[in-house]
Amino acid sequence: MALDRWIALIILGIALAYGYAAFFTMDQLLPPFMQRNPIWPSTFPKVLAVLSIITAAVIVLGLEKPSGEVKTPDIDYRRLGDYNIGQAALLLGLMVAYALLLRPAGFLLSTSGFLIVGAMILGERKLWILIPVAAFATGVVWYLVEGVLGIFLRPLPFFLG
Repeated sequence: MALDRWIALIILGIALAYGYAAFFTMDQLLPPFMQRNPIWPSTFPKVLAVLSIITAAVIVLGLEKPSGEVKTPDIDYRRLGDYNIGQAALLLGLMVAYALLLRPAGFLLSTSGFLIVGAMILGERKLWILIPVAAFATGVVWYLVEGVLGIFLRPLPFFLG
């Protein structure tokens, strides 16, 4: 079985567990006034679980590939050294650092840093374009979450505010 099918099989298992939690455990503790709402807090997780189960099942069963000729897989697990494993590992480490720095450094600093350093890992070198774009995107996302949705995100490091 090809690498994409193995990954899809793992995602299918995770999606099945997530779907079970969304359909059978999330709505039990809802207060009575919320049980009459057409959209519950578990609506999006249910939709996400169903779509990911369908997508992963299509990949596992091989329905997305044409049934004509047999061709070599796109990712050859025997030649993993030819791929940019270092970049992928750095990006994963950067994601962990972002998650750990989100509260102490604040949303604006940690998200801007994540976008700038992540783009530099992927090969972008035009800092005069990268820094304003990352700052603008971070500011827009912070405004939408804080101002429009009303969800508090600490914008600055804890010692400044």
